[in-house]
Amino acid sequence: MQGNLTEIDIRSILQLIELGQRTGELFVETYSSPNTSAYPCSDRHRHRHLRGHEQSWFVFFFNGQIIYAAANTDSSLLRLRDYLRRYKADTALDNIEISSLASTNAPEYGYLWALLENHVITPAQGRSIIYSMIHETLFDLLSLHQGSFIFETGPALAPQLTTLEISPLITKIVKRVQEWKQFHPHIQSPNQCPIISDSAQLRSTLPANVFNTLNRWADGKTSIRQMSRYLNRDILTVARAIYPYVQQGLVQLSYPGHETATPYKWELGQALVTKIPRIVCIDDEVTVRKWVEYILNQYGYEATAISNPLKALSLVFQLKPDLILCDITMPELDGYEICAMLRRSTAFRQTPIIMLTGKDGFIDRVKARMVGATDYLTKPFGENELLMLMEKYVGPGYPEHQVADSSGSNFPPGDSQAERGVSLPAT
Repeated sequence: MQGNLTEIDIRSILQLIELGQRTGELFVETYSSPNTSAYPCSDRHRHRHLRGHEQSWFVFFFNGQIIYAAANTDSSLLRLRDYLRRYKADTALDNIEISSLASTNAPEYGYLWALLENHVITPAQGRSIIYSMIHETLFDLLSLHQGSFIFETGPALAPQLTTLEISPLITKIVKRVQEWKQFHPHIQSPNQCPIISDSAQLRSTLPANVFNTLNRWADGKTSIRQMSRYLNRDILTVARAIYPYVQQGLVQLSYPGHETATPYKWELGQALVTKIPRIVCIDDEVTVRKWVEYILNQYGYEATAISNPLKALSLVFQLKPDLILCDITMPELDGYEICAMLRRSTAFRQTPIIMLTGKDGFIDRVKARMVGATDYLTKPFGENELLMLMEKYVGPGYPEHQVADSSGSNFPPGDSQAERGVSLPAT
């Protein structure tokens, strides 16, 4: 079963799965903004004004009931870490290993089970976390009006901690989606981040304990959704609490992308040193490699393109990139295998991995999500799309930064540093 959300809505899809008592996976994605250019693109600055990108979600079912649900970005484990803070167990994730089955199917779910098996959290706590995860994922899905979906029958996600009936869950969440609309246009998304704009006036308005709580989390970096996770409150409760102060201008809202686009800096003696974002592109197509490396180096990233997937694995561990671009279809070792191998290593558990898919790569994107990919780009992609993803996951580069060879001259477009044997500076 597959189609567009303009033809059938999420609620009806879920009801069909429930009525048919289906077991399998539902994959949903929103439409991307129009591809204004194929590479190369002449307008270097237009990408900074683009908004939005593809979003996708997974929902897992067993006999018409929901087992687990997640957004595409949840492979980074940030959401799970947020929920674990309730039980002071978030740091335990750094020492947990998961099985190969869980790592290639639903990484977040696999780590949750590993925490249960290691008695870091109790079954009751695990069920509470899964319920919250399903609830917030369905809240997003039931708010969608356009996009595409595919439901594939198959073995159930295992092992299972709990299952939830669809109908009562839908009824409850649809009501909350409708209630959420009362906050428009002042509050538009649970992903917006509150920040106090007038601390003195707000302090005089609120009780001390309420102000202290708001002052702690309204830092411009923590979203409404994250606040609800930390406080163990529904997003409606959190939004309702800050809404009057947003109306008055005492609290302002921004999106995290606007706040995180700040380069990493640290002091080294008297000098201020800037950490250039390091990107590795693994692709057997020479045109793609040269173009990606040229564009990223031009925009101040430290980009390295590698053609041999087997060689790439060893080089990636040496280079320790901040982000990895990986083609799916390659000889000897495909992108799925590379991504799965990297995700099993603690060194790359949190590293953004962007998969490069073909024009009709809908199934590719489903599989990419299952092996732990963070996001994807559909070929041919434009300069705008590439740079927008770089800013989203590692921040902007430095246009004044130039990658030079040992003689001091710039590399020509696409001439890979790694494959030329030029050593890169240590991290």
